[in-house]
Amino acid sequence: MADAHRREWGFVLAATARVAGSLDVAEECVQDAYGAALDAWLRDGVPRSPGAWLTTTARRRALDVLRREQTLRRKLPLLVEPVHTEPLPGDDGDDGIPDDRLRLVFTCCHPALSREAQVGLTLRLVCGLTTDEIARAFLVPEATMAARVTRAKKKIAAARIPYRVPAEADLPERLDAVLTVVHLVFTTGHVAPTGADLVRPDLVARAVDLGRVLRSLMPDEGEVTGLLALMLLTDARRDARSGPDGAVVLLEDQDRSRWDEDEVAEGFALVRAAARAAPGRFLVQAAIAAEHARATTYSDTDWRRILRLYDVLLGLWPSPVVALNRSVAVLMVDGPQAALDEVEVLAGDGRLDGYRYLAATRADLLRRLGRQPESAAAYREAIALTSNAAERRFLEGRLAEVTPR
Repeated sequence: MADAHRREWGFVLAATARVAGSLDVAEECVQDAYGAALDAWLRDGVPRSPGAWLTTTARRRALDVLRREQTLRRKLPLLVEPVHTEPLPGDDGDDGIPDDRLRLVFTCCHPALSREAQVGLTLRLVCGLTTDEIARAFLVPEATMAARVTRAKKKIAAARIPYRVPAEADLPERLDAVLTVVHLVFTTGHVAPTGADLVRPDLVARAVDLGRVLRSLMPDEGEVTGLLALMLLTDARRDARSGPDGAVVLLEDQDRSRWDEDEVAEGFALVRAAARAAPGRFLVQAAIAAEHARATTYSDTDWRRILRLYDVLLGLWPSPVVALNRSVAVLMVDGPQAALDEVEVLAGDGRLDGYRYLAATRADLLRRLGRQPESAAAYREAIALTSNAAERRFLEGRLAEVTPR
């Protein structure tokens, strides 16, 4: 059941929303379908296609709800669809968006909602992330994110925002929010915020699939191509990012022969294809990832070029997280003290309070400078902020290295 929830929630909700015409009704019906599955699957066994079973059940419940609503009775004949027991081939709609989940992502990214509400709501409804996972992605407390999602749902209901596909002319204005959603899904899967494993492959696969569908829909958008390239070039390192015990292996220690050559080649091709497009935040990040992939060793990496790309990225996207990532390039070009100086500025800024990678980066730089007691204190802070077991094991190992025996 947990696997069905993780893999199928977005598909089932998106397919049900098309019938229900309401996100609230669709979400309620999908929750009912999962509840029904608990009894039915325990009694009859897990069906051959759990997603199709859940979709059929949720859609039937949605139709029951609509039948009870007298105001919609007149439209009911138009909404009744044949019951399917298998995935729904050819159910692509006539709006040019060949994926129910992507259609729902565009719908949730309605301009009446704030950007944070658009992204938070979509991650919750479409991608099935928990409120805690979304809060970690946004660097805000869980209660703040829960309130934000609730307000967004209330606004949709109060404003009577319908579930419908935006017109083709409206797609570009929603594109940036959609790209942000897909990227956040990918990063949440690439470094799982909680759990025993470093990676959540289902989220990575979902994000890459959405990226491919998005590119088939908007092949001339440089940022769409850049995001897909970024995800492929980053995911190419997956097998080398963990050791046999599941512990994190940093980029500088990775066996590059284990990188996925096919994903690297496709990522390179996409970066080349978008070379004439105006630089955007995803395209520049893809160019940085391509530089890493091009280097045969960590020490052979063109760090000066990467630092220049980070400067461009910071101009396009003045994010403290980007500034923190840039500090790694500063370390390799100007040394640990220069990098630490920049990280200390970020630490005093306050926007990254509670961000585990700020404490971990600071701890590493202090370690390189031989300031072991301060490094140990920073590692303890990073460990306290980390809920992923693989990352925690790595940090605990580093803490042991800088702690006197």
